[in-house]
Amino acid sequence: MGVKRMLSLALAVLSIIALGFSSVWSSPQTVASTMSELEAEQDKSLIRITVPNEKALDELVASDLDLTEYLNRENGKIEMDAIATNREVEDLLQQGYDIEMITSDEEVNQILTERQHTVDQLEQISEEADQLNILRANHFTNQSGTFLYIETKTTAGDYRSNVLTAEWTDENGQQQSATLSPKVDHGEYLYHYVLLNIEDIPEHVTITSSLGASAESAVTEWIGDGTPDDGKHYVTDFIDHYMDPTEITERIEQLAEEFPEIAEIVTLPYETNGYRRNAQAIIGDVNNNPGAAIVLTSHAWGHEGGNQISVELQNPEQANADLQVNVSSDTIEVNLATNSTSNPISTAAEVIEAINDEAGHLVTATPFRNNQGEGIVQAQTEITLTDGLNAPEEISRDPFEVKAIRIGKDRDGSKTGVLAYSQEHAREWVTPLVAIETAERLLRNYSTDADTKKLVNNLDIFIVPTVNPDGGHYSFYDYNYQRKNMTNHCPAESADPLNRNSWGVDLNRNHSVGSVHDGYIGGSTNCLSGSYAGPEETSEPEAKNLIWLAEENPNIKFGMNIHSYGGYFMWPPGAYDENRTTLPRPTAGEEAYFWQASETILDAIKEHRGTVILPGRTGPIPDVLYSAAGNSADVLWYEHDIFAWDFEVGADLWNPETGRWQAVGFQPPFEEGHEEAMEFANGMIGMLDIAHQYGKDHQLPKSSLQTVPDETSGTVEISFETSEPATVFYTLDGSKPTFESDRISLKGTREGAESITITETTTVKWFSMDVAGNIEKNYNPEGNGKNYNQKEVRVK
Repeated sequence: MGVKRMLSLALAVLSIIALGFSSVWSSPQTVASTMSELEAEQDKSLIRITVPNEKALDELVASDLDLTEYLNRENGKIEMDAIATNREVEDLLQQGYDIEMITSDEEVNQILTERQHTVDQLEQISEEADQLNILRANHFTNQSGTFLYIETKTTAGDYRSNVLTAEWTDENGQQQSATLSPKVDHGEYLYHYVLLNIEDIPEHVTITSSLGASAESAVTEWIGDGTPDDGKHYVTDFIDHYMDPTEITERIEQLAEEFPEIAEIVTLPYETNGYRRNAQAIIGDVNNNPGAAIVLTSHAWGHEGGNQISVELQNPEQANADLQVNVSSDTIEVNLATNSTSNPISTAAEVIEAINDEAGHLVTATPFRNNQGEGIVQAQTEITLTDGLNAPEEISRDPFEVKAIRIGKDRDGSKTGVLAYSQEHAREWVTPLVAIETAERLLRNYSTDADTKKLVNNLDIFIVPTVNPDGGHYSFYDYNYQRKNMTNHCPAESADPLNRNSWGVDLNRNHSVGSVHDGYIGGSTNCLSGSYAGPEETSEPEAKNLIWLAEENPNIKFGMNIHSYGGYFMWPPGAYDENRTTLPRPTAGEEAYFWQASETILDAIKEHRGTVILPGRTGPIPDVLYSAAGNSADVLWYEHDIFAWDFEVGADLWNPETGRWQAVGFQPPFEEGHEEAMEFANGMIGMLDIAHQYGKDHQLPKSSLQTVPDETSGTVEISFETSEPATVFYTLDGSKPTFESDRISLKGTREGAESITITETTTVKWFSMDVAGNIEKNYNPEGNGKNYNQKEVRVK
């Protein structure tokens, strides 16, 4: 059976059994009245498309297809992943594309079931009294130094969100602390432990758990002379399930409260729309008589009264009756007009007008999509409007305050700033785990790990774990493939509830540099598109929050936008126009720095389980993926001088059974998601190392000019070598070089620095400047000094 045939059958089955959240919408009466082929077409799947050539690739990027930011070029074949409706799949098949399914709703449902099981367990544990049993608290001295060793067991078991902390007072009366690591063998929790190199032996230690338990023990001497580890203590692995945005926000608030000396919460100024919608219902048969269908939308949000509104259309069963609308509290009763034989004769347009006249304080009635309302409306039993939102009550429906956790000993703007942000795209569940794991490591290792202390003492770190909380909640509880936020900018003809999973703005297409509104591709002006860029640039509060952080904190010099999936590491430019002309490329020196930093970051990722981010998936966005008009990394780089990278968490896994690389998807089983979070948290620490080196870089760069004569053409090729990644500013007309002078650029895509052809004897004047702003020979390009480099290049 061919791939196309298998996929068609799979989609047919999915449509019949209606798996997933897209079918959970409203009351039984509403579902019965609206469930149709048209609604079933809204069910979506994660698919892989085999693309025949680059021209077809550009056409798909410029289309409204919901692409996943995954592209695989291998052995002359191009594969890209997308979220597609049944109809879109059929269209692609008719166009001759080969397609296969990657993730089904059934698999995602299983992942969500497992997540809920973990959440329930955690809630049960938090309600029970946690008890701590200190198994041992010993000190010993050997040839390597003096050490403290503690073992403690918690009745809460191996749950990483239950953190155990040891505290004691040293000889100088200073409070010391350390986080214990859980010891697990073959899946069985044994105990928590810590081994520390100490200077003073404490008399007592107190162990506390994040669930509120506490225990104290005297510290006794351990008899033995074994050689311990190297004395380093670095704790990792603080996540145990996928977390929704409410959990994520509570987690960073708890961290800031626990570590007030080195962390604080920054509440971003622009509240989101909120996890909320107006209640809606569709009256009539949208399949067989769409001209008679009516869309009702409440003025009140669903949770504020819209979900209590009901409507009933009645045939008065009498001849020549007039159309009447009666309103009693939240109930709308429509008595249809009839003819001489007592049959309804009211058109949808007439009923719409009557409802808006009499019940306009409760609802707005509109035709279904682009119909004119010419069809005859039939009687219908009572329908209750609903916002279709399924999150539990503890998930707030109010506008959401997006929060960052700011970590650093000195949080006054005096240190090099680093910004990490995740879940711009709601469905990328692993990305907030990377952010949370990074924050936990920085805070919990600060007191015991010298490298961590170095980072926290010398950097100003901003972490925004969930940029898009509204979309995130919607992805967890309503429609797992939600990419965008929940702000509906669609006009009435696109705002019926059958389009509910296609509303919102792609926050990584909403920014002001390289936007679709300026002619760049990879974004859309169609409000139903997965890459909808919004009605205008930076229209969304979520995007404004990011810009606010950059503007208010000019010390931020490094940024990481954490996305999934595919295993990419990318940087600007991120967009190109229809002629494939990109935004301005970095200088040769800046590009060299991006590549140099990637070695440190990608090495750190590999350390966890050996994951290698492929060379073909490392580099500027257009070189390894495709155009992403209006993305946030570009605005940070071009408008705020921030070295901005993009992670695409979740590298492909090799499947030995098929002999192929296998994509992990947005929501892999948590076991895999956990591993991705661990390795990319390593990468985040690697980026912080890069930022720390930047902050202490006072080394002046050096440069030299190389010449290669071409006797055939009578010219000389000149090029520059630098002692480190640095931008070279130069002149050929005898003038002094300044910041306005020409700069050495890249020779071409993924090539090194350009060379310059000299056709006549010329004096070249130049200087180099590294990324930290150090200028060769301390030359001041804006002053009167002449301590720049110069060399005469003679052409024979």
